[in-house]
Amino acid sequence: MFGDIRNSQGEKLAYDYLPGREGDPRIVVLGHGVTGNKDRPVVAGLAEALQQAGIASLKFSFAGNGDSEGRFIDCTVTKEIGDLGAVLDVLEKAGRVIAYGGHSMGGAVGVKRTAADDRIKVLLSLAGMVDCAKFAQTEFGEETPDEGCMWEEESCPLSSTYMNDMASIGSIVDLGSAIKVPWLLLHGTEDDVVLIQDSIDIEAVATCEHKLITIEGADHSFSEHMSAMTGPAVAWVEEHLK
Repeated sequence: MFGDIRNSQGEKLAYDYLPGREGDPRIVVLGHGVTGNKDRPVVAGLAEALQQAGIASLKFSFAGNGDSEGRFIDCTVTKEIGDLGAVLDVLEKAGRVIAYGGHSMGGAVGVKRTAADDRIKVLLSLAGMVDCAKFAQTEFGEETPDEGCMWEEESCPLSSTYMNDMASIGSIVDLGSAIKVPWLLLHGTEDDVVLIQDSIDIEAVATCEHKLITIEGADHSFSEHMSAMTGPAVAWVEEHLK
C-alpha cells in the first residue's frame, strides 16, 4: 500500500496495513514495547478492533525488532522516535489523518514524538512508560550491559546504548503538559512491568483534552482484558480523529 518504509539509517521497517472504510483518510499507527514487534497480541488486537470499526491502522516493528532491518542492540527510545517519524513521513505524503497508539516503551516514543510533531492528531498510550530510567534500572539493573540479556531472552541482548539512552531520558512526565491533542491513557491495575503510577503521574500534568482509564485486574499486555482496552481506544479515535 505504502511501499517500503525506511528510517534515516536506511533500515526497512516491517509493517502491516489493515484498511478501513473506503475513502476514509484516518489511520492509527501502532507501536510496540521493548522486545516486542508488530504481531504482539496487544498491538494486533487493537488493529483488528479498529478495522472492525472501519478505521485503518498501520502496525509496524521498530528497527531491530521482528522482521524489520537493523540490530536489536541499537534499539533505543530516541532511535524509535526517528522510526516513527519515517512512518509519519510516508503517511503524510499519502494524505492520511494520523493517530498514534503506543504500548509500553512505544508509549514513551509516542509522547515524545507527539510533543514535537503536529502530524499526530490523537494520542493513545497503552500502559505507557513514563519513568524510563527507573524502568531500566528496575528491570535490568542487575544485568551487565553488553553482556547480559533482557528478561533472559538471548535474542534481546542488553546494550549499554539502550541503558545510557534510558538514563539520559530519565522521566518524560513533564512532557505531559506539552501534548496538545486529544489523549487517552489506558493502564491495568495489575501491571507489574510498567506500574500504573506512570500513567497517573503524567496524566496529572496534562492540559489537553485527556482521559485516564484504569482497567481493574489487567496486566501489562491486557491479555485477559483485551476488549476492555480496545473498546475505549476505538471509541476515542472515532470521536476525536477527524
